[in-house]
Amino acid sequence: MEAAENTRIIDLSAIRQNVRAMRAQVPGETRLLAVVKADAYGHGAVQVAKAALSAGASWLAVARVEEGAELRAAGITAPILVLGLSSAAEAAPAAEMGITLTVCTPDHIRQLASAGRPVSCHVKLDTGMGRIGARTAEEVRAVLSAASQTANVRITGVFTHFADADGEDPAFTRLQLARFQALSRLLPEGIIRHCANSAAIHRLMPEAAFDMVRMGISLYGYPPVPPGCTLRPAMRWIAPITYIKEVSSGDTVSYGRTWTAPGPRRIATVACGYGDGYHRRASGRAQVLIHGQCAPVVGRICMDQMMVDVTGLADVQPGDTVTLLGADGDAFLSAEELAAWADTISYEVLLAGTGRVRRIWVNA
Repeated sequence: MEAAENTRIIDLSAIRQNVRAMRAQVPGETRLLAVVKADAYGHGAVQVAKAALSAGASWLAVARVEEGAELRAAGITAPILVLGLSSAAEAAPAAEMGITLTVCTPDHIRQLASAGRPVSCHVKLDTGMGRIGARTAEEVRAVLSAASQTANVRITGVFTHFADADGEDPAFTRLQLARFQALSRLLPEGIIRHCANSAAIHRLMPEAAFDMVRMGISLYGYPPVPPGCTLRPAMRWIAPITYIKEVSSGDTVSYGRTWTAPGPRRIATVACGYGDGYHRRASGRAQVLIHGQCAPVVGRICMDQMMVDVTGLADVQPGDTVTLLGADGDAFLSAEELAAWADTISYEVLLAGTGRVRRIWVNA
């Protein structure tokens, strides 16, 4: 097998496939927004944005103006929405780049208006997430009144975010949807209305479709996934074996001596650790793939290395490729599995790779 570097491989054909699969879940007139914040969940914002747009997405979403600026610098001209709140200093650059901002209070409208340049904004409604957003009809009317008093803030959309769309009980999500329907009626006709995230796309169509839906985690191939919808994870993470040793019964491995060999064992050292973003909490619980077979991580994961028990695996040698995430032959390790071993969520696993982990994009 080929020698590997510590590398995350992003398959852009999977991104395109996932966009098309999501497209099939929503009404034909509903636009698709691809969420590419946080460097596209670790997949590369520019590369993922271009792939998503080529497959049918028409909007992009980021968390900060600087993330939108990166997309514009790469020549991407599609509409971009900043999901978080922006400062007055960011209003003029956003307006110049044609980036849409989020507003939810009269004070924020006045701050953006002080920049002296017209900027497009979507009003955020807090229907139950408890993060940011206007919560009542009175608050929404106050936002609209403030916007009407300036020519520099143009309300072009309204949206909310579901807190529990992937939960087992849909009652609260449906309550949020009803709140959104009631509050959004206070805004003018013709603006863009959107509320459905990945989970709601799968569970609340078509009543939550409105004018646009937002593809977050589903864009990258992870659940929730409805029956008949095929999503494909886009990321594979590999690293090389650097060293192999034989240990005897009673020998211990790694810091704290938390693992003791129950008998003669063959132990491989892999060039990846928590300094690369592989979660230390997965120590002694995680598995990796070598030659398409599972091998357990033993002992504590170190900053730069981890140890794996390869006893019984044939022909394992230094330089062989270890798959930490993704497919190796017919075997597959998902971000959800790695997240369970690390007591976290798949989002954090996808985002965790540090700057020293090389990324390459295939099937562009």
